[in-house]
Amino acid sequence: MRRRTLLSGAVAFAVIAGLGVFLGLREHGRLGLVPSCRVEARGTSDPQSGQPLKPVTLDPDQMANAATIAAVGIRRKLPEQAVVVALATAFQESKLRNLRGGDRDSVGLFQQRPSMGWGTPEQIRDPRYAAGKFYDALRKVRGWQQMRVTEAAQKVQRSAHPEAYQKWADEAIVLAAALSGQAGGAVACELRGKPVIRGVAAATGLTESMTLDWGSLDAATSADAGQPALTLAVASERTGWQYAHWLVSHAADRGVKRVRFAGREWTVDEGRWKRVRKSSGAAAGQVVAELFRDLDK
Repeated sequence: MRRRTLLSGAVAFAVIAGLGVFLGLREHGRLGLVPSCRVEARGTSDPQSGQPLKPVTLDPDQMANAATIAAVGIRRKLPEQAVVVALATAFQESKLRNLRGGDRDSVGLFQQRPSMGWGTPEQIRDPRYAAGKFYDALRKVRGWQQMRVTEAAQKVQRSAHPEAYQKWADEAIVLAAALSGQAGGAVACELRGKPVIRGVAAATGLTESMTLDWGSLDAATSADAGQPALTLAVASERTGWQYAHWLVSHAADRGVKRVRFAGREWTVDEGRWKRVRKSSGAAAGQVVAELFRDLDK
């Protein structure tokens, strides 16, 4: 009887301990609950086989960097293939992370080297500067648009592994199509935790960040009923989705709580796009981003 009692106690302890571990992992973002962004592969296919491509999953930091790389290319009116090559390169070189170091003196998203004339370490660690320098170099490559992704990337990077970029071509195609606004609601992020920035400061910072990535914008900030928001006027649905997807991609670092456009909205709570009534959505030709208020939890 004593042995049975001890065994029962041990089992109960194990169950309680296991529950504690589960809750701890859940609290710290494990067990599938980590913040993540999903980019749908709507209408994209493999250029060789014609087979539909799969969705891409990134964490918020990777997603924000991908959105900035794409925005810099779109702002320069480069063809979408340039964005594909840039994203595939950043995937291979840094996994879309703004690295402080790397091989020898390599720095940043594209692992560009100050000693090779790419700029100072501080400049290269600015994602916009790094992306711009990559596009500048790519445009100087004669016939790059007719090359495979890995061949065009290699002409710029001069890597010891010239075929390595091709393995990221599918992911880059999916990201470029979504971030260029080809399909509405293709970028959705599930975020957790408290925003780093909120309130009026978030609205100001968001406007500055968008201007750096996109250039001059027809934008207005407001705080009606204490709700800070950024409203962008757009001339086309494609441009609207470019901005809307960028806003969702940067939601984690810019304090964005809700994005509305074209009768749909994305929210931090839902982590996905859904249809909304016309009366509750943004006006026609407008993208609206609501930010966390100072008092929001």
